[in-house]
Amino acid sequence: MSELDGIEEKVFQVGDRVRVVALPAYLKTAEPMPMLRPPDLIKLGEEGIVLDRRPGSYWGVRFGRGAFLLESQYIEKVAESESRQ
Repeated sequence: MSELDGIEEKVFQVGDRVRVVALPAYLKTAEPMPMLRPPDLIKLGEEGIVLDRRPGSYWGVRFGRGAFLLESQYIEKVAESESRQ
């Protein structure tokens, strides 16, 4: 049995609305040449839109203050009913 057994990979679709559930130590911009930025550019609970999938379980997500690369563990999909309120 490997360490990855029982760990479910989160899968999102382009255009999905996602919510930040934990903040990383730093943010990586979703630009062709990513830059490291402080994590306070986004807030816990902030919602964004999935732009694309990147290698290494990273997702490009557009927030109010820019687009950033976040790993699956930091975001969750927002239910349709929640995002329309």
